[in-house]
Amino acid sequence: MQITITYEKTNLQNNAYDEIIERVCQEAALVYGLGPQAEISILLCQNEYIHTLNKQYRNIDRPTDVLSFALNEGEDDGYDGPDTALLGDIIISLDKVREQATEFGHSFERELAYLTIHGMLHILGYDHMEPKDKEEMRKEEEFILCRLGYVREGETL
Repeated sequence: MQITITYEKTNLQNNAYDEIIERVCQEAALVYGLGPQAEISILLCQNEYIHTLNKQYRNIDRPTDVLSFALNEGEDDGYDGPDTALLGDIIISLDKVREQATEFGHSFERELAYLTIHGMLHILGYDHMEPKDKEEMRKEEEFILCRLGYVREGETL
């Protein structure tokens, strides 16, 4: 899987962030059978930027933690298989990563990993609008995070 990570502002760049995102995306590629031609683009930004996108694309006038834009959005099955090249874009607010890590009592790294897999699962066609779908998506998120050792504080593998 090819992963392109960019930053809204150069002063936000951090190799540790890149490593976490790479690990999560590569694990998702392995688990979900994404071929080496699969491509995902990830932008790390601040609340102001994601707020603008959230308002523009979802008509929600506040910052959010993660936005996913699947290139095959609206198609029945989501991901088309290993021959699909461009999967889509994920935008993550680093401000929200910090806020939510504190709010939920776990590390910044775990929250960044969580938002990355959450965005990837949306790209792959998962959603959480209905309780059954939300439960399935949460199981998938935790499965990937546990495989990588990103467990919640106080939990063990």
